[in-house]
Amino acid sequence: MQRLLRGVRSIHLAHLLRTGVHLDACEMRDKLKFEFSEDNRRRVTALLAWYPEPEWKGALLPLLDIAQRQQGWLSISAVHVVAETIKIDPMEAFEAAQFYTMFFMKPRGKYVVSVCTSTPCKLRGGDEIFEACKKTLNLEHGQTTPDMQFTLKEDYCMGACVNAPVLAINDDMYEDLDEKSLGDILADLRCDKLPPAGPRNGRFASEPKGGPTTLKSHPPPPGFMMQELPDPKTNKCQ
Repeated sequence: MQRLLRGVRSIHLAHLLRTGVHLDACEMRDKLKFEFSEDNRRRVTALLAWYPEPEWKGALLPLLDIAQRQQGWLSISAVHVVAETIKIDPMEAFEAAQFYTMFFMKPRGKYVVSVCTSTPCKLRGGDEIFEACKKTLNLEHGQTTPDMQFTLKEDYCMGACVNAPVLAINDDMYEDLDEKSLGDILADLRCDKLPPAGPRNGRFASEPKGGPTTLKSHPPPPGFMMQELPDPKTNKCQ
């Protein structure tokens, strides 16, 4: 088995080796083959219609995202298909996939838990939230549970500093966290129930915790302020 796999990148093989499945070289090639689904081919075609063909490279990141959403992660085969689609060197596509943290070059869990530990979140307990995730999920940064349910990531600045500490579950953001609300979120996910996203302390968005301090009343009707302005000819209010 090891002789057959020599020279093949380990990111291709993680999910196969984890399950102990024994494949010969031809079976492995077929297993790792990637093609866009019919629906995704239509998405790719619609997306490329926005670009002149010499500029198709500009669609690289959206196409990698479509491929990852279909496969769950980005195998080398998927990256090659994206590169062939937009007619660029496969290494350019691979470098982009390796650079951006939203792309996963090995199998990931169904729920990717990304905890922000940049300075604003750190000051509001982001480190404690991350440690609680590590303890609850029994994972370290970048690891995935054996049942492929969770992948844990330590992330930096999710752009929701006012609502720190925050974490993301796949595409959804959870804000104003404490250990109790975190425990509730992870418990729901264990049951395959996706809890509603947003602040967890009663806030609607990013207003002050004590409630709004400005704009508490409806704005005046149109023309109200104009009535208070002086007439430029007489210098008297109308």
